[in-house]
Amino acid sequence: MSFSDLGIEPDMVEALLQEGIETPFPIQEQTIPVALSGQDIIGQARTGTGKTLGFGLPLLQKLGVDPAPGVKALVVVPTRELAIQVAEDLEVASSKRQTQVAAIYGGKAYEGQIEQIDAGAQVIVGTPGRLLDLISQRKLSIKDVEVMVLDEADKMLDLGFLPDVERLFSHTPALRHTMLFSATMPGPVLTLARRFMTKPLHIRAHDPEETLAQANIKHFVYRAHQLDKDEIIGRILQAEGRGKTIIFTRTKRGAARLVEELTDRGFPAAAVHGDLSQDARERAMVAFRAGKKDILIATDVAARGVDVDDVTHVINHTIPEDEKAYLHRVGRTGRANKTGIAVTFVDWDDLHKWALINRALEMGIPEPQETYSSSDHLFTDMNITPGTKGRLTATPIPNREKRAGESRSGGNRGGNRGGQSAGNQPARATNTTSGSSQTASDGSSRPPRHRRRKSSPPQS
Repeated sequence: MSFSDLGIEPDMVEALLQEGIETPFPIQEQTIPVALSGQDIIGQARTGTGKTLGFGLPLLQKLGVDPAPGVKALVVVPTRELAIQVAEDLEVASSKRQTQVAAIYGGKAYEGQIEQIDAGAQVIVGTPGRLLDLISQRKLSIKDVEVMVLDEADKMLDLGFLPDVERLFSHTPALRHTMLFSATMPGPVLTLARRFMTKPLHIRAHDPEETLAQANIKHFVYRAHQLDKDEIIGRILQAEGRGKTIIFTRTKRGAARLVEELTDRGFPAAAVHGDLSQDARERAMVAFRAGKKDILIATDVAARGVDVDDVTHVINHTIPEDEKAYLHRVGRTGRANKTGIAVTFVDWDDLHKWALINRALEMGIPEPQETYSSSDHLFTDMNITPGTKGRLTATPIPNREKRAGESRSGGNRGGNRGGQSAGNQPARATNTTSGSSQTASDGSSRPPRHRRRKSSPPQS
């Protein structure tokens, strides 16, 4: 089946083909024909199955080839990174149309986003906070919206955004086409759907025979010591066939520490977390997508916009909070019908938490295997060459270590010649002017010596 068979117009089909997107995913096959008919939809599918085009193509087709200026479609997402990703996907699909897409999110200056709105953007992709802020400033109006989409609705619930979403709905017309997409459907999300949607059709895009954990992902769970995790990761990063890798940490501080550690070990790593500026996060994502840095260290919220098809490994440096978080993390690999590897480290204190995740997802791994960086099964599981260490051979010596080494090796042990010290800096004088310190031959400081001035002979 092709996108043309689903009723998508030729110009968008051509735009997708130019990007190498030829055949639709199952969620797209099920949702696109229904969405084109104007039926409200609740779409449920695991992450990485192509939900964006599932609602994006019908949305763009409804607006037409050359839509009039003004906001006609609103896509609400929980995070900045996801807003950027969804907007980019819609821009690709509408590249042969006159449709303008604007990404509206916090952490960026208002001026550029307001300019896009004033220029007549018809599709707005945004986070709830910034959208409501611009509405309150009367810089954005959504009173003429024809299509409204909620993406990653379960994450909006987790982040406490559902009240903001309800406020956004209150600014839109009562008659509109509404689509809601999510990986899971907790009670409050279904309540929201019943309140603001008209007879929605619930579409579940997964094989009932498939377990909740994706079948095309190999799951490895290790009970590892906190002080050995970095060395284990360093060895996994040298596994045969490893491509782009995402490493999840529980805290922003943990992400910052790990990116520094891996960089010190010689690995090209970048990070996305809440303590970074939005510009820094976007630069990290651009470098990761382009392959300039093939390791991304992220916290759960920041990783919501990581939609990269060629991620081969996901590593949970710290165990996820629950089974939903586990699915969202590992779902970053095994995308676009490819295979992936998910590695989870479980601390001794978190064994009870893993037991709950294992039971909820029917993983069949009740007891994580005790694992160290030297364990034979680690090398076998990850396809690592025996003898590999967790540090690249080309790792440069950090400046602080280099300086310490120079001070130990250079010193003043006969190495100073011609009045020069190590590092080709002039040697400090042993005799200085009054009021300054003197340097002894062993490098220690002595208090200054004060010369007694000779008294002048008495004048007659």
